[in-house]
Amino acid sequence: MMVLTKKMIEIRSILQNVGQTGALQLPSIVVIGSQSSGKSSVLEAIVGHEFLPKGSNMVTRRPIELTLINTPDSPSEYGEFPALGLGRMTDFTQIQKTLTDLNLAVPEADCVSDDPIQLNIYSPTVPDLSLIDLPGYIQISALDQPEELKAKIAALCDKYIQPPNVILAISAADVDLANSTALRASRRVDPRGERTIGVITKMDLVDPARGNAILKDRNYPLRLGYVGVVCRVPSTKFSFGRNVNITYAISKNENTFFGAHPEFAAPDSGVTVGTTNLRKRLMSVLEQTMAQSLQATSDAIHQELEEATYEFKVQYNDRPLTAETYLAESLDKFKHSFKDFTEHFGRPQVRQLLKHELDQKVLDFLASRYWNKPLSEDKSWNRLDERPISELPNVDSENLYWHRRLDASTSALTKLGVGRLATNVVANALQQHMDRLISESTFRAHPFAKQAIQEATNAILNERFYSTSDQVENCIKPYKFEIEVDDREWAQSRENSQNSLKEELKACEEALKNLKSNIGSKKLVQVMSFIDKLRQGEHADTKEGTEAFGFSQPLLRKGMEGVFLRDRAEILKMRLYALKSKQCVTSANKYHCPEVFLDVVAEKLTSTAVLFLNVELLSEFYYNFPRELDNRLGRHLSQQQVESFAKEDPKIRKHIELQQRKELLELALEKMESLMALEKSKKAPVVGEGSVRTGRWGGMF
Repeated sequence: MMVLTKKMIEIRSILQNVGQTGALQLPSIVVIGSQSSGKSSVLEAIVGHEFLPKGSNMVTRRPIELTLINTPDSPSEYGEFPALGLGRMTDFTQIQKTLTDLNLAVPEADCVSDDPIQLNIYSPTVPDLSLIDLPGYIQISALDQPEELKAKIAALCDKYIQPPNVILAISAADVDLANSTALRASRRVDPRGERTIGVITKMDLVDPARGNAILKDRNYPLRLGYVGVVCRVPSTKFSFGRNVNITYAISKNENTFFGAHPEFAAPDSGVTVGTTNLRKRLMSVLEQTMAQSLQATSDAIHQELEEATYEFKVQYNDRPLTAETYLAESLDKFKHSFKDFTEHFGRPQVRQLLKHELDQKVLDFLASRYWNKPLSEDKSWNRLDERPISELPNVDSENLYWHRRLDASTSALTKLGVGRLATNVVANALQQHMDRLISESTFRAHPFAKQAIQEATNAILNERFYSTSDQVENCIKPYKFEIEVDDREWAQSRENSQNSLKEELKACEEALKNLKSNIGSKKLVQVMSFIDKLRQGEHADTKEGTEAFGFSQPLLRKGMEGVFLRDRAEILKMRLYALKSKQCVTSANKYHCPEVFLDVVAEKLTSTAVLFLNVELLSEFYYNFPRELDNRLGRHLSQQQVESFAKEDPKIRKHIELQQRKELLELALEKMESLMALEKSKKAPVVGEGSVRTGRWGGMF
């Protein structure tokens, strides 16, 4: 009997994934009624379970699109929220809690929301039906409810009871039909009563004769008629668990009540009663309504498909794209970029990075142990055991003071933790290069992928860091005790140290130039002259927050900075002159040329460290990274993660969604055409008013 309805429900689920427009809406049965009319009880009687949200205040704040799917070959009953991805829920109390939470998520200030909740229920005892439950009408807003609540509920219901939907108008038997909010609303949109079914609840609360008259009401005639029901579960006679089907109990209670009164049970009573007959009426009416909408729905799908096909061709030239292919292409491109990087970042680049870092350490040692002294003879600025660098070219080659200076500097350089320093330099460089590769790839628009690549990089580097650091530290250990220098090494380091001092001199001169331009050359000369006088023994109050001879504290600080830069530049010029002299031609005079000797040490440390860095860190990283990347962004991702990844990029999301829309419309149209061909091939009898087809549901009870 219900092949057409079942197929149309399948098509509906496809169109829901498409993103339904008004033209693609398939007919549903819209349930309306006041809050006290028994609307929820009717729906739960049809389903066979208590699953709708309940509460003392208004709980239903969103439409519930309820799709019932008969599963005759499956004994289990379960529900699914397709839009939430919660999976099968066999506990109907959990379904009720989820519905309650989703409804209460609507702020009370907003009253109601037109964002529907989609719920599918699968059971061998439910008919194939598509129902929409709406918030119940209210007569007067409660004190804690917004004044506009009544109007908003009415507007929401009016939106759903438009054609071609069937209206299920719920009214209580103990309320005059003239006061039925549901019937009044249905007459506004369906004045002839051609698509409205009246359901009269609580029939056991009125006299049977009165109940018979209500079901035969002629003041509000409905072509689809009225059905009387008693949906209350007789809890005094039956004991149920919350997850047990209540259909049988309700049916038995109704049969007992209606069978005891000839006004309902007599063959000539002319009325329809019972939840069982209501289900049959709903199935029959929905099937007829859907049959009438076949051609219109097919035309709407045709039109939507033509538009989607045209848009797909114009924007993407019919180029197919899936989340999987996009991820695979992005990975391939990134791996190609990574391979290019590995070919251009090897031992020479690592050597350059490490040598630059050690050069800075050498300059720091030179500054702290040799250069940070004034050129004047004023001892008040120096420690008693310190000697000015200006005397170094003229001292005896066996002078112990300068021997200790160089030996201490060399020891500090070799024992500063070169293993950790070198490994850290290379690891930081790799991380920076990986960040650059990400910024130049399609992954820059994907936070998930960026995090995965960074985590893969960190995981490999962290795993190799300590072992590499230890290897480097062990291999440079001999240099902590003895360093041999040949002529070639000395000549090379002599040139390197001169270049390094020239760069440092240039930086000092540039900084002094900027200082002059910022505060004025004349003013800077004045304050520097004042500071020079202080160094020569003249006194002035220079405490913080005071002025000395008209110079503010900030200006004095700038002056001290200028003096420092000037003196440092003079020292560097002097040392450059010394390095170019014959005294620094050979390593025999290494104590007179500490800059050259320390550069020799830095070169040896660099050359030795690079060998192990290349093997222990660089090569291992280049080998393991592609595999780690596959583990994090390849075969181990779920379908949902792949889809989420692709849709992080707005352009890709639009491409994929349009393609999916086109494919779903093609599938829906194929099923629709098959169904229309089936309907044309059979000669279905016309169902007259009040008649019911026979089928698998007729003898349910």
